[in-house]
Amino acid sequence: MDRLVNTVRPYAWGSATAIPELLGTRPTGEPQAEMWMGAHPGAPSRVDRGEGSVALSDVIAADPERELGAGAVRAFGPRLPFLLKVLAAASPLSLQVHPNLAQAKEGFADEEARGVPVDAPHRNYKDANHKPELICALTPFNGLCGFRGPDEAAALLGALEVDSLKPYVDILHAHPESHALREVLTAVLTADREAIAETVHQAAAAAERLGALDGPHASAYAAYATIARHYPGDPGVIAAMLLNFVTLQPGEALYLGAGVPHAYLDGLGVEIMANSDNVLRCGLTPKHVDVPELLRVVRFESDAPAVLRPEEDPSGEELYTTPIDEFRLSRYVLAEGAAPRDLPSSGPQILLCAAGEVSLRGDDELRLSRGESAFLRAGEEVTVTGDGTVFRATLTA
Repeated sequence: MDRLVNTVRPYAWGSATAIPELLGTRPTGEPQAEMWMGAHPGAPSRVDRGEGSVALSDVIAADPERELGAGAVRAFGPRLPFLLKVLAAASPLSLQVHPNLAQAKEGFADEEARGVPVDAPHRNYKDANHKPELICALTPFNGLCGFRGPDEAAALLGALEVDSLKPYVDILHAHPESHALREVLTAVLTADREAIAETVHQAAAAAERLGALDGPHASAYAAYATIARHYPGDPGVIAAMLLNFVTLQPGEALYLGAGVPHAYLDGLGVEIMANSDNVLRCGLTPKHVDVPELLRVVRFESDAPAVLRPEEDPSGEELYTTPIDEFRLSRYVLAEGAAPRDLPSSGPQILLCAAGEVSLRGDDELRLSRGESAFLRAGEEVTVTGDGTVFRATLTA
């Protein structure tokens, strides 16, 4: 077992207090957005096996089969296929989608062939992998996920009573779902910047008013008004109004597959994803927005957010079921004096103590307090006891 020393990323949208509170450290006054646990080259966790601090990515590279297991190396190559994070949002993240595996491979190969530098601000594909992800709330967590049905989106936009939105409302009423959603999103993202900025201003003022009333979409309107305060004039504000607003309660989760537009708005959560940096942005960002490539990747179909709740098995493991193999997220809610829980796995594991304090026992013992994490190499037999909550990240297969 290896205690992980993790990097916290200071993105501007991050909370200044949520991650320090989790870790029991003093806030610095700066945003602390994400704590990364894993072997991503951008910020690998570090371990010490008696010879000083070493990046987990280097430990894995030195002996992939011993650390990950032969099956994982055959399936995903000689690297940890998932990245675990604690995400703390105080303001909205960019509105974005992720490509599927075939799109990622094609896009990466194309940009490599054209000689686009990997660190270029207009580069879309940093790697050839897809990026499915799962977010599990530790506090009430607000986000946007998937398109509303065209009629519902038309009703929501129409209630704003903004004249320049009426053409979008007409399109949503007049065309089949996929065509309507594509045409409206395209129109919003390619509109004249001055004209759409004025539309955003008027829509935001109306959303502010409707969000204060006791209507059916009050919480959504309030969220859109908040987004507009953070990104005044951004066409992504109107794009966001096409999406479902969702609030997760602690312990609830959302799975986000390829092509699903989404944005996290605020809250603290545990996030797990395939080990990829591929993001195509729709708005709510000063970063590059490649509209043609975005439109190629987005799935233009309405989809109500499917809130996941963990399913407990007889061993006490509570599993968040997802349809992919690169990661598997579960949790154990432990009580003092309860029987030890076994954590068998043929692949690598990362354990995060999200509440209380727990003990891991195998060939040795490791205690984890709130916010601390550990890496277990493939086949390492461990039990966990204590009084707290542990999230477990491993492979599905």
